Amino acid sequence: MVRLFNDGAAKKVAKVIYAIFHMQELFTHIIRVDFPEVKPCIYAMWHKNQMSVYGHPNIGKLHVLVSRSKDGEMIADVIEHMGFKTVRGSKGKKGAVEASMQMITILKNGEDCAMMVDGPKGPPEIAKDGIIKLAKMAGVPIVPVSWYSTNFTWLKFPSWDGLRMPLFRTNLVNLYGKPIYVNEEDDVEEKRKELQASLDDLEKRIPEAYKEVYLWGQFKKKRSDSSQFKWNP
Repeated sequence: MVRLFNDGAAKKVAKVIYAIFHMQELFTHIIRVDFPEVKPCIYAMWHKNQMSVYGHPNIGKLHVLVSRSKDGEMIADVIEHMGFKTVRGSKGKKGAVEASMQMITILKNGEDCAMMVDGPKGPPEIAKDGIIKLAKMAGVPIVPVSWYSTNFTWLKFPSWDGLRMPLFRTNLVNLYGKPIYVNEEDDVEEKRKELQASLDDLEKRIPEAYKEVYLWGQFKKKRSDSSQFKWNP
């Protein structure tokens, strides 16, 4: 996100944002579409879709990578209040290695991680290769994810990443791609391209997935028993 607050205001603003999110729970419904039953894994998303982690079925065991920037401090405060765990390395290249080692330990202990793969400062919607290297070292798959809504209450922030969040009554879908497995002998760049293609494909398919769930009657059928929905276009 763009730098908006100084150090003194960040903590207070984080509490306000958390309070808004807590209230927003009453007005937001998220359905997981094609959610893969793989564990542990690394969820991969664009920065603009980072709030899709809110649709994870067990947020208490999801570790979200957050930068050590001042804005990152505020984001970490908010999501920790929401029940997530965070991974924070120190600043610079050393910090990136430190954060990677933390996530490898988490993944080997059977819990999931989430990363925004077009960061930390863009360009937006271009996947970096760090997650590929991490998945290879940890021996776990990558699960691409995107989220979407047609509601006019969908709020977009004035930042480089186009971060979006629900506001008031909002129906959302989380659409998941097929797990990407990274073997020891796999080429990192080829796997990065595979991840890029998967995330691009989700962006193209997700409006139709939303219609299938909400607009063509399937939502009413599934609402009573589950927040998961299998969709095969």
